[in-house]
Amino acid sequence: MSIAETAERFRYFLPITTRWMDNDVYGHINNVTYYSYFDTVANHFLIHEGGLDIHGSSVIGLVVESKCHYRAPLAYPDALRAGLRVDTLGTRSVTYGIGIFKEGASEAAAHGHFVHVFVDRQTRKSTAIPERLREALSRLTLAI
Repeated sequence: MSIAETAERFRYFLPITTRWMDNDVYGHINNVTYYSYFDTVANHFLIHEGGLDIHGSSVIGLVVESKCHYRAPLAYPDALRAGLRVDTLGTRSVTYGIGIFKEGASEAAAHGHFVHVFVDRQTRKSTAIPERLREALSRLTLAI
């Protein structure tokens, strides 16, 4: 079993509005939807804090790995928040730690990681993380 993640281990938070369609036939948010939440918080940060132009930047981030541990059920109409941190910041990639929290909860209902490799938009060859993005990402590194 995975170790519980708590809110103080995350550096950036984004409110997530659940939708009726997020629930599955079992009455809770479907597992695949959590990956959408992961993608949303990471890209929101890159766009709003790192200046990523998703339509015009010559360098973009592609997801090459993700994993999620589910610890407690969530369901529409729960209000959520997604927590983001940087676990590893490399030259060409970043590994995020992500937690999904029910509003007001300090322990994540789900948590995992998400890896972006930065590539040239045209050639799709890996490339260095642009300096502005690197600076923004470095602010999310968890001091241990």
